[in-house]
Amino acid sequence: MLFHRITDWDDAYTNGGNIPRGERWPDAWVEPASAYRERLAADGRAKIDLAYGEGARHRFDLFLPETTPRGLVVFVHGGYWQALDKSYWSHLAAGSIESGFAVAMPSYTLCPQARVGDIVREIAAAITDAAGEIDGPIHLTGHSAGGHLVTHMVAAPSPLPEAVRARVRTVVSISGVHDLRPLIHTNLNVKLRLSPEEAAAESPVLMRPGENTRLFCWVGGNERAEFLRQNALMASLWLGLGAETGAYVEPDRHHFSVVDGLADPRHPLTLTLLS
Repeated sequence: MLFHRITDWDDAYTNGGNIPRGERWPDAWVEPASAYRERLAADGRAKIDLAYGEGARHRFDLFLPETTPRGLVVFVHGGYWQALDKSYWSHLAAGSIESGFAVAMPSYTLCPQARVGDIVREIAAAITDAAGEIDGPIHLTGHSAGGHLVTHMVAAPSPLPEAVRARVRTVVSISGVHDLRPLIHTNLNVKLRLSPEEAAAESPVLMRPGENTRLFCWVGGNERAEFLRQNALMASLWLGLGAETGAYVEPDRHHFSVVDGLADPRHPLTLTLLS
């Protein structure tokens, strides 16, 4: 196996610029997400902008199945902790909704207005409030920065209240960034403002998994090498620390298309999340 030193850290973590017609995203998500919200709202199965805190972005959307929910799924969006919001992803709730689960999708304060540690605590608060709305097991998933945030929820110590943490069954980190230390070398850090100490403190790969942790790391086969590396690294390290983990590279998927499986109740990504 050949190893190569990374000389361009910005390129290593640039997604859209390394995907053919990558400029289509995130706008490509806007219409299907809006249509899905409108459809469920018309059916009385969407609660929009529920507050979990006092901040302007402390809001989550809650989508409901047609029958009593089997449990709760929480999806946390990406955007390198500094872009996007919950409105881009609503259609990805479809796979879990059709499987009988309620789905919560929170927004959070973005960097540089918040630090990464602040966002971790905000997501814990959002999950806690959503858990108060829906009984049963909790399944967490997130994309990119969202993968980091949901993985953080099951590290020890968890930022979640003990009773909520005990309900968490499965976490699926999709294209997650689990080691923040490389980001210090990128232009992303202009807004993230990570120091070496903070990057280490907020990196799940340097934490221990909490008890009864079940973590699955999922990535697209056409993603940047750093995302493939981070995916395998997270699953491997926590497996060695006693967690139940798995890692999967989905063929022919890139950083933006890798989430599409969540919209399909029969897709392996959805089945893994709800298992």
